[in-house]
Amino acid sequence: MAGVVEQRSIDVVPDAERHGSPVSQFTLWLGANLQITAVITGALAVVFGANAFWSLIGLLLGNLLGGAVMALHSAQGPRLGLPQMITSRAQFGVRGAVVPLALVIVMYIGFFASGSVLAGQAVGELTHLGDTTGIVVFAAVTAVAAAVGYRLIHTLGRIAGLVCALAFVYLGIRLLQRADLGTLLHDHRFGLPVFLLAVSLSASWQLAFGPYVADYSRYLPRHTSARATFWWTLSGSVLGSQWSMTFGALAAAAAPGAFVGHEVTYIVGLGGAGLIASFLYFVIALGKLTINILNTYGGFMSLVTSVSGFRGQRTLSPRGRAAYIAGIMVAGTAVALLGKDSFLTSFKDFLLFLLTFFTPWSAINLVDYYLISKERYDVPALSDPAGRYGAWNARALTVYTLGVLAQLPFLATHFYTGPLVAPLGGADISWLVGLAVPAALYWTAGRRDTARTREAEPLDEAA
Repeated sequence: MAGVVEQRSIDVVPDAERHGSPVSQFTLWLGANLQITAVITGALAVVFGANAFWSLIGLLLGNLLGGAVMALHSAQGPRLGLPQMITSRAQFGVRGAVVPLALVIVMYIGFFASGSVLAGQAVGELTHLGDTTGIVVFAAVTAVAAAVGYRLIHTLGRIAGLVCALAFVYLGIRLLQRADLGTLLHDHRFGLPVFLLAVSLSASWQLAFGPYVADYSRYLPRHTSARATFWWTLSGSVLGSQWSMTFGALAAAAAPGAFVGHEVTYIVGLGGAGLIASFLYFVIALGKLTINILNTYGGFMSLVTSVSGFRGQRTLSPRGRAAYIAGIMVAGTAVALLGKDSFLTSFKDFLLFLLTFFTPWSAINLVDYYLISKERYDVPALSDPAGRYGAWNARALTVYTLGVLAQLPFLATHFYTGPLVAPLGGADISWLVGLAVPAALYWTAGRRDTARTREAEPLDEAA
């Protein structure tokens, strides 16, 4: 059992424990994206006004742009052998990293909750126990799997990728038997605001993986090609998400009344009844299990990173690991149960609002790692508040805050709309501002900081 249950948390993975190939990133992210929440994300583009033709193009553009950012984070994993968010200490300070970490933890809980709502419906139908019991059962299984850790996560990714791909092929055929593809794509009228909404929806989907993507590449051997890691991650994530989102957009265009608000039952009904229906409920639950384990595991890593920045803790006991994971599960389940009756609108706003906080973090992290530090970090200093990265980096925190604030005039959500949205025809371009402004500010400030730009110790020695 000791060889199956992961022993490491936020500590460096030694070379002797490294294994696998970058192809594992393709199978994991394909499986993680062939699932119902991605389907609903694609459907939202049509639900909120875009036609199917331009929705598909906008979704693809957003997946490619956001996926490229996400895959650049993935390429850090083999090089550093560390979870993604602990590298934020190199930018924000050992304790200052708690600022983006706190927001990331909120993200994990939110995605855990949204996934549990949909999977809970499937489990409830499959077991005839109802949505509430389904949510609780699904959350408990997720927590147990997350506690086992890295190897099980990748195994589930491979299984889900194959099973869900077969299911989506079947569902696609069934959908096109009911609706004519030419008719669905006949309307080519272009509307910039709704097109940009489609781009933002899929870009936010991809960017939200950024804070934990390296968690699942950090066990790859140190000599693994960064380029190979990038391309395998990008291709798996974009293929899986675009496939799911395309199905969702076409389903919403074909039957908006039947699909919207009844996503799980519509998909199962599209496939058939009896054993086929049971299989599709299982597929929905399996797809959500894969991604919810990532959210639980990532939340656990982020909580440990936050606490250890103040306590100096590098390792974790099995009991401590279980406690952190249970905390994520309980919080996510509570949110799921409270919000399950207003899911669709809340989820759209949640996705778009996430961009406000995670695009500046991505911009700062990538500029620092690739352009300023040249892919070299002093790994021991990441745990030392008195070391080269310090406890708090006021410059990075200021840039991060400015990056968040710069987006507000361009942000369009249900509960807040910035003053520059209307002049742009209602288009939300806040995520583009959130990438460009902090990247430029951090690059300008960071290259003048000799303490940050002087070469770190070689990673082989530092680790």
